[in-house]
Amino acid sequence: MNRLCLFAGMMLGSYLGWFAGSALGMELFGCFLLSGLGSLAGVYAGWKFAQRYR
Repeated sequence: MNRLCLFAGMMLGSYLGWFAGSALGMELFGCFLLSGLGSLAGVYAGWKFAQRYR
């Protein structure tokens, strides 16, 4: 369950980061950076979710 929550959080955070960068009019590198930050935030959120609903 823990790995699934981490993976889902990473994928969702990565997508949302890329989408936010694209919506702000950033180029490829800016979207890539926001996607990476979104991935980190998603992993943290997935980990917290897995800890709470274990």
